[in-house]
Amino acid sequence: MSTVFNFTFVPWFRSVAPYIHMHRGKTFVVGICGEAIAAGKLQNLAQDLALIRSLGVKLVLVHGFRPQVTEQLKAKGHAARYSHGIRITAEVALDCAQEAAGQLRYEIEAAFSQGLPNTPMAGSTVRMISGNFITARPVGIVDGVDFQHSGVVRKVDVAGITRTLDFGAMVLISPFGFSPTGEAFNLTMEEVTTSVAIALQADKLIFVTEVPGIRVKPGEPESEDNPIDTELPLAAAEQLLAQSPPGQHPTDTAFYLQHCVKACKGGVERSHILPFAVDGSLLLEVYVHDGIGTMVIDEKLESLREASADDVGGIAQLIEPFENDGTLVKRSRTEIERDASLYTVLEHDGVIFACAALYPYPEARTGEMAALTVSPQSQGQGDGEKVLKRIEQRARAAGLQSIFVLTTRTMHWFLKRGFEVVDPDWLPEARKRKYNRVRKSQVLVKKLGLSGA
Repeated sequence: MSTVFNFTFVPWFRSVAPYIHMHRGKTFVVGICGEAIAAGKLQNLAQDLALIRSLGVKLVLVHGFRPQVTEQLKAKGHAARYSHGIRITAEVALDCAQEAAGQLRYEIEAAFSQGLPNTPMAGSTVRMISGNFITARPVGIVDGVDFQHSGVVRKVDVAGITRTLDFGAMVLISPFGFSPTGEAFNLTMEEVTTSVAIALQADKLIFVTEVPGIRVKPGEPESEDNPIDTELPLAAAEQLLAQSPPGQHPTDTAFYLQHCVKACKGGVERSHILPFAVDGSLLLEVYVHDGIGTMVIDEKLESLREASADDVGGIAQLIEPFENDGTLVKRSRTEIERDASLYTVLEHDGVIFACAALYPYPEARTGEMAALTVSPQSQGQGDGEKVLKRIEQRARAAGLQSIFVLTTRTMHWFLKRGFEVVDPDWLPEARKRKYNRVRKSQVLVKKLGLSGA
């Protein structure tokens, strides 16, 4: 191994490390168009996906089969029929789709089963599980066109996919869905990928496609002045969609972009359009800062910040239902206004949907976290934990060694996050005098280390 290689490899590998840490434990839903497999890119894609998986990423793979089905139809003397960008699936087309899906499934499983020495797959063990994860319904008749056996996603088996991922396997999904009556429907890879990503609230949606991405000037030829737009804010993407004709062909600007926008609006933080023509495009997009394709991102996803006087109304509105049912102690608007600077809020598009306050007791080197509240619409997404971590950061910055909470209903939530139950007599003298023994609140304490670890 040359010395030059050492000097280039080591800094590169070190620069990649933050992305490895960032993505470990995250869920990616990857849609690979049938054109990529037809172009002979499956082996390299399998190697890259196996590598990404080995770095701790949970993967759901959805394959397309557009050219494979068309080829099967041609062999049987039938032409492919499309309308509104969707294949019209007659009986013969459904048979062809089933044949193509079966063949591709075996090809994909074979690609992920490689393990020859001196290859990127050496030593890898990739378990791939597929199944009836998609419930579908028929497209029906649109503008007088009967789509027959073409369908759209009705429901995604989130629990089944999640259990499979937790088992350590990669999930493989073909663009087929089944009705409760046992009918099979031909779906589009793009819709299945998007629906699965939204249902799982995946961290990334990635399309590996025949297009290089979205150019800065869509519709104009490639040039130095018209490169790929590597980061497209959601607002700009929506504007571009509104100005573009409907995406009915894969090469249309709106074809993949419309699905990225839908995913982003559905809660998927990042959506990517990558070219399969570039070897290693997945690795370049995920582990290199600038990436290679187009990433659609909601730049206003959320803001975690300290509250101001302007937030008083939003905080009061958020905590009021929990005060009414007895979960929280009632606070007047005047109290909230007085203590506004002590609150931390999580905001989305101008709406506060999580908050908490930190009341310090410097003499005892501790502080009370009060009014921790998460909107019912966003519970279960880790927002309470985000606010807790910010409160811990504020407490450390103030020189406090611990934080405590008083609760009557959510003790187990705090126990899972490092709090311990103590006797009310532990409370600082100033807080002990205000302790309501009739309410019988549990007192829980968490000691703070030197860092946020």
